[in-house]
Amino acid sequence: MGNISSVSELKNAIEFLKGEQAVKGRAVREHFYVVYDSFKPVNLLAGSLNDIARSPLLVENIVGLGMGLLTGTMTKSLFIGASGSKIKRVLGTVMQYGITNFVANHTGLLKAVGESLIKNFAGSRATKIEMP
Repeated sequence: MGNISSVSELKNAIEFLKGEQAVKGRAVREHFYVVYDSFKPVNLLAGSLNDIARSPLLVENIVGLGMGLLTGTMTKSLFIGASGSKIKRVLGTVMQYGITNFVANHTGLLKAVGESLIKNFAGSRATKIEMP
């Protein structure tokens, strides 16, 4: 806006600024309601759960941890057997802890080794079947 030299220009400028203020006020109110709605506990919880569900890293970690616990528990039960001495139980617990941590922390490596073994096994079976 330039210099105002008459009363009519002043009235026009005031009306223009009132309109501009009304538009910006509506935009601020709309933005306030959007922010207010996003901070409701239900929406915060829903947003957090969506973020968790969409995180592929979390899913991989959960699968790795589950595989680790399963293999560790199986190893302990196989090592101890039906009735084990106290030393066997302690060693079984130590083995369970070690194997669980190894499997949980190296899921990518174990997945690659497993895929390789499956391909080799399936490939050797396929060649044996095709030969006769």
